[in-house]
Amino acid sequence: MLEVTRKSILSGKINTMALDISQEHLDTYEQVSGVLVQNVFPNLNKEEREFLISGITPDEWNKYIGDFNDE
Repeated sequence: MLEVTRKSILSGKINTMALDISQEHLDTYEQVSGVLVQNVFPNLNKEEREFLISGITPDEWNKYIGDFNDE
């Protein structure tokens, strides 16, 4: 598990989430242009991938946008 910290694009709050990823994969995602989060982290669920992209937690998503599970 790796603790990842991101700033939410919705609230500006600094959030941390423990994710089942390696530092090597995180570095690849952050440093390689055009790489898709789902290709680097196929083991993560949509909430965890969204956190990596935008810093938005599931609670923030539900508060500001609506139910995260609605498709």
